[in-house]
Amino acid sequence: MHQAVITGTGLYTPPQVISNEELVASFNEYVRLQNTANAERIAAGELEPMAESSVEFIEKASGIKQRHVVDKAGILDPKRMCPQIAPRGNEELSVMAEMAVAAAREALARAGRTAADIDGVICAASNMQRAYPAMSVEIQQALGIQGWAFDMNVACSSATFGLEQAANAIRTGSARAVLMLNPEICSAHLEWRDRDCHFIFGDVCTAVVVERAELAQVKGYEILGTRLATVFSNNIRNNAGFLNRAEDKTGDLRDKLFVQEGRKVFKEVCPMVAEHIASHLGQLGLAPAAVRRFWLHQANLSMNLLIAKRLLERDPTAEEAPVILDRYANTSSAGSIIAFHLHGDLPPGEVGVISSFGAGYSVGSVVVRKQ
Repeated sequence: MHQAVITGTGLYTPPQVISNEELVASFNEYVRLQNTANAERIAAGELEPMAESSVEFIEKASGIKQRHVVDKAGILDPKRMCPQIAPRGNEELSVMAEMAVAAAREALARAGRTAADIDGVICAASNMQRAYPAMSVEIQQALGIQGWAFDMNVACSSATFGLEQAANAIRTGSARAVLMLNPEICSAHLEWRDRDCHFIFGDVCTAVVVERAELAQVKGYEILGTRLATVFSNNIRNNAGFLNRAEDKTGDLRDKLFVQEGRKVFKEVCPMVAEHIASHLGQLGLAPAAVRRFWLHQANLSMNLLIAKRLLERDPTAEEAPVILDRYANTSSAGSIIAFHLHGDLPPGEVGVISSFGAGYSVGSVVVRKQ
């Protein structure tokens, strides 16, 4: 069995940013338009008026202050409330692949690797731009990588699940190095007209190079262990799929976008994640107190603080559980990798945990030690 190490990470950040103030102004204008259009039904008691949002509500509920998106104008248009992305021909590089290629190039450069060194590509994300050809194969071609490629989806846990698959390919000797990518265009599956969730997501792409320790050109993070778990739940769901056109459904199609029961998710997922990480560390002969940094999924500030507190039995410091969702919002599978990419400066010998969790339910943990 070969030892797997993480030697490079990459991050592509869309240049367009939406602040909470901009988002609230747009959403509240949409609310006013809707309430005016439905004034008679509201007056007759047939329809509840829509409630406005506020910056205070968003920041208290999530800790999010802004988000990066692939298209700002379409989202902030009260008559559209959805990103506007120009269609591309089949011969052109797709939007998702373009983001992934940019993140991949940074990860390869950090690892001191070229396309010739990579044997496999895993594209792991909550939604793919299309069913096939696989996004990973398009990315593979764009980068000039030989070997194999495949897509996978475990919603917000896709990155840690992808890291285990990459690490397993290294451990078994079937690959020298694997490129794992998380292109997330979350703005396209978010309902921007729903007050309860219109602020949650942002767009981004992360990339990770995992390779054999004995072949590595740079010092990185030794993967001490990976662990995954899933439990079925409808509390986070997105019903968009190829069978939609066969259902002949009209009217309210709200369930074809991101939907969640936030309070239930918080109550059920936090203890599940804390127990999962603690048990995984125990299997490796480690205690949570021995962990220098927890790079947690960036979904909600309160969730991260509670999970870290359960593990450490005290409030975590900003260094122990770094937060990036205030700038990036929830970026689904990419969140924990952004935190790792931006706050991966541990001294040699120190231990950290990358963990992502979400729809499924699903939770993954990757325990690493700085070389």
